[in-house]
Amino acid sequence: MKYKIGTRGSKLSLAQTNWVISELQKHNPDTEFEIITIKTKGDTDERPLFTIDQKGIFEKEIDRAVAEKEVDFAVHSLKDVPSEIAEGLTIACIPKREIINDVLITQDGSNLKSIHSGAIIGTSSLRRAVQISRQRSDLVVKPVRGNIETRIKKVMDGRLDGIVLAHAGISRLGLDTKFSILSTDHFPPSPGQGALAIVSRLNDSEIISMLKKIEDSKSRKEIEAERALSDYVDSGCRFPVGALAKADTETMKLIVAAYSVDGKKSIIIEREGDIDEPKNLGRDLGIELKNSGIEEIASNWREKLEEWNQK
Repeated sequence: MKYKIGTRGSKLSLAQTNWVISELQKHNPDTEFEIITIKTKGDTDERPLFTIDQKGIFEKEIDRAVAEKEVDFAVHSLKDVPSEIAEGLTIACIPKREIINDVLITQDGSNLKSIHSGAIIGTSSLRRAVQISRQRSDLVVKPVRGNIETRIKKVMDGRLDGIVLAHAGISRLGLDTKFSILSTDHFPPSPGQGALAIVSRLNDSEIISMLKKIEDSKSRKEIEAERALSDYVDSGCRFPVGALAKADTETMKLIVAAYSVDGKKSIIIEREGDIDEPKNLGRDLGIELKNSGIEEIASNWREKLEEWNQK
């Protein structure tokens, strides 16, 4: 049997897809897989991500190929997948989640506390920009695009003093890069960070059954809580919200942190719930977040976005 897998053509996307293939082949050694690379809007639009008012810019074209049976399933970074995917498709599998922390990469090994005042830090994430500024208001945070290798090169070439990235990307690429890990206490990640989503057709029980063999149930439940929260508050690249769920044997803890775009105001809420009802926990925390004044701290984000983009 041979299956076609849709994915983006970036080194990270290919590394993630090859990892999925290696895991699937442990359970299906006689099965063949062919990678089909597909260009997405996010690959061709060079604007900073937070300025693009469109959900699913890294997955829509790929999922269309799944729906139209051009490929059998697709591999995505889960945080790129909108809470509502196309009709007839499903997130069939969430494998074991990678380390969820963000990291700071600098040329001289400085961490966020020791890096010099006025240092220029690059990031593609508005959430990270706000979180950096909250910890070090004396740093200059600038938007940056490009793949992971391109961003790291800008640091090594001296065009930036540092960049903040997800640990998962560096790990999956196997990059030999020195970095300092940023605590989730101050840098709660975006919902779904560090996880992969494998999307298939909803009615293709054979493929779903194969993919389920590499699913991690704990990761699935944590992601479902975070996505339910994200869906309720409609967070994403253009609004700075961090969320992190941690499950144990019976309960799950979910924390959400929402910030005004200037970083001066924040709402941080933490709750526990039943591990078997992750979506309810996410929804309930979303309701509490809205009741805590999220609309007020989000009121001037459009204006601040434009100001930051001009840096």
